[in-house]
Amino acid sequence: MLFSMTGFGQAERSIAGFKLQIDLKSVNHRYCEIVVRMPREWAKFEDTIKRTVSQQVKRGRVDAFISMERDSGGTPSFRVDAALAESYMHAAEQLRSGLSLQDELKLSDLLQIPNLIVLEDGLQASEEEIERALTDVTAEATRNLLSMREREGEHLLSDLKQRLLSMRSFCESAAFIAPQAVKEFSDKLRLRMQELLQSAALDESRLAMEAAIFADRASVDEELTRLQSHFQQFEGLLQAAVPVGRKLDFLVQEMNREVNTIGSKANHARLTSLVVEMKAELEKMREQIQNIE
Repeated sequence: MLFSMTGFGQAERSIAGFKLQIDLKSVNHRYCEIVVRMPREWAKFEDTIKRTVSQQVKRGRVDAFISMERDSGGTPSFRVDAALAESYMHAAEQLRSGLSLQDELKLSDLLQIPNLIVLEDGLQASEEEIERALTDVTAEATRNLLSMREREGEHLLSDLKQRLLSMRSFCESAAFIAPQAVKEFSDKLRLRMQELLQSAALDESRLAMEAAIFADRASVDEELTRLQSHFQQFEGLLQAAVPVGRKLDFLVQEMNREVNTIGSKANHARLTSLVVEMKAELEKMREQIQNIE
């Protein structure tokens, strides 16, 4: 089964009144590269996230975006600076007794003190709880990413199978045309020699030798045989259960090499036209393979 390298996965978890969310976005890359963007205070967990993703993703660049915000239904927590309140109370008592004042400090007065009561926006959880939550949410997002990559891979598989059929058809046509090219050359050579020699007799042995030399130089049997072998290997890789993108890319390069050799040997309009069609089809296959894991 083929997997595309393009995909998106998302997951979220609730932890200590906060919503933890991770978005994974993957694109083409020669190797497996994972880039993590998350709150600075969680930098220590970056390796954990990369390890979780790399256990399932073998190729492609994956960007992980991690965000945290308070749940809409969560209850905010506050922290009271008791030491600050006691210091204010002590200072106020000194002023009252020193200046012989009658007023007493009230709660409403204390509430006016800056930073006496602070809203705690930070996540109040242990490192173990945070790491466990990050691991779980990353694993789920990765599964969702792979699900999308699998669906994309199915489309790529269908397209490549169809293009492989086209290549086989082109090769069959080339195998049929190649012998005709030799016969047409022989007929043209005979006609040309007759025109030059006019009434003189043709040297049939020389004519046969020239046709044999041309047939040997123009023969594409070896190239067509190797192409068929490449087709079989390519078809087998399409059914493999492991990442095969690089191997497929290599095979397409080898196919292109054989087609180029056929093109250099071709001395026939229809065969040349087939070479152009095969090269165009291989280029489309190569573009698709660039997106396969």
